[in-house]
Amino acid sequence: MNRQDELAKRNFYDELMQLRDEQRKNAANAIAVVKGTELPWETNRQGKMRWYLHPNMTDVAIRSLIFVEIEIPAGSRTGRQRIQGGHVLYVWEGRGYTEIDGTKHFWETGDVINLPLLTEGIVVQHFNIDPDSPVRLLYAQPNYAHMLGVDMGSGFEQLEDSPDYRASGGK
Repeated sequence: MNRQDELAKRNFYDELMQLRDEQRKNAANAIAVVKGTELPWETNRQGKMRWYLHPNMTDVAIRSLIFVEIEIPAGSRTGRQRIQGGHVLYVWEGRGYTEIDGTKHFWETGDVINLPLLTEGIVVQHFNIDPDSPVRLLYAQPNYAHMLGVDMGSGFEQLEDSPDYRASGGK
């Protein structure tokens, strides 16, 4: 049977109503307050992160954002990535710099880092210049993962792993 025949068997309006009902049921039971104390830290290729909102977290009230806390140990750095850009990071604690396409941009507690949205994407990495204290960054971006794809038109590539990932036994 071809695609046209398969589609003709379905009632897309009824499927839309079913999806609406599922979304309403999920919203009624969704987590409205995501408590950081209840979330695990993970060490991945980008570094140490705690995910508050993620494309695959379906039990939260807001699914339109990606929100993560990043901790960079004293004197360390995140991994280096090629991303679309258009992200915002708030410097919760610490001081350091972000390298965007080879240019250093210095920041400290209370600053906001705006990663430019460029058609060809950007190469970005964050550095903690304090030899004694960790940096904490709060990271937010619109959740387009299921609409535009994780690549978002420019690619999503890990170019270099965080040294903390390698130290934790990551490959």
